[in-house]
Amino acid sequence: MTAFDVVDIIRHKRDGHRLADEAIDWFIYAYTNGEVADEQAAALLMAIVWRGLSSSELARWTDAMIRSGERLDLSAVKRPTVDKHSTGGVGDKISLILCPLVAACGAAVPQLSGRGLGHTGGTLDKLESISGWQAHLSNPDLVEILNRVGAVIAGASATLAPADRKLYALRDVTGTVESIPLIASSIMSKKIAEGTESLVLDVKTGFGAFMAEEADAIELARTMVELGKAHGVRTRALVTNMDVPLGLTAGNALEVQESIEVLQGGGPPDVVELTVALAEAMVALAGLNVNPRDVLASGKAYEVWEAMIAAQGGNPHAALPVAPHVETITAQTSGVLQHLNARDVGVAAWRLGAGRARKEDPVSAVAGVVLKAKVGDEVKIGDVLFELHTDKPARFVSAKAALDAAVHIGKEQVAMRPLVIAEIS
Repeated sequence: MTAFDVVDIIRHKRDGHRLADEAIDWFIYAYTNGEVADEQAAALLMAIVWRGLSSSELARWTDAMIRSGERLDLSAVKRPTVDKHSTGGVGDKISLILCPLVAACGAAVPQLSGRGLGHTGGTLDKLESISGWQAHLSNPDLVEILNRVGAVIAGASATLAPADRKLYALRDVTGTVESIPLIASSIMSKKIAEGTESLVLDVKTGFGAFMAEEADAIELARTMVELGKAHGVRTRALVTNMDVPLGLTAGNALEVQESIEVLQGGGPPDVVELTVALAEAMVALAGLNVNPRDVLASGKAYEVWEAMIAAQGGNPHAALPVAPHVETITAQTSGVLQHLNARDVGVAAWRLGAGRARKEDPVSAVAGVVLKAKVGDEVKIGDVLFELHTDKPARFVSAKAALDAAVHIGKEQVAMRPLVIAEIS
């Protein structure tokens, strides 16, 4: 590989020029292997934040990140493979229901997930509240479970797109996270390296989303769909509403319990609606002629859930842990609940112990928030709006402070944005 002068690459992008393919290849390789200093990589990332990447630059940047490590080989999987990625939200337990549901529809779902950070929860953290469940699988075990059960939710190997792992850590501490090309390449390099044939993206927008502005979320969705297609992955995106939390729970074991309720035929209508919408997109990309709503109602998805949890060492019938300390927040006035800020609820759950400020922080399985009212509900003075759950009662003060301005109660009903705002394919 031809070596480049990293300072020349930084200047070139700083001045608004297109980076050559070979320069991109060299930079990703050299930084991943410790040949480029963090401060130099940070300078290039900041230049990209300001100057952007063209579609051809972004495709090459993403491809170089994929090639920085291994690409998972799913050729031995007998079913069509399809995965889903969410950009993260509050109460977003959809993967826990969606993976077994789409597997019950006849696809194989190899979902490599992450952990929570800040106000958004992590799928692996939620599942680890189940007794015995293990996040880490070898590649042969993953393929075996996909063939036998149809669904896997596991942690990504350190050898999968290692360039992203290193670049993301640097972006996190240098103010270079907020860049659509860098976000898109980060997400898609991992998902393409995963080896799935099809991918559905749940790109969230609103108060509790990383992309608060709808236009930015749509641009990110389009960028990722184009990247997926450019790399031979059938890709579709749904832009969805994250103004309010999904369902009635935000917290690890609390969300697992709610997911089980949905798999058993109950659960909150918004969780069911979004799960079915994403499942319909996934089975369509996988080429299956199945109605996911009917499959969910049949109980087959719950059977796959039990098998999936057991295959990864968990006991699907074990009681979930329960918080030893619970406090409530009540309505101070009567009327219609007009607004419920998802980010505030996520911050409260985080402060109760359900989330982490740094990647190495531990999380509590039992901590979180239970919503006792949703937007549009009529409430009276003294009605319980929130239940706060924790194993450390000292956390209640800061969690309650996070919820001080989370709700607005008025006299009239208000119109909410639809749950699915746009679909991009």
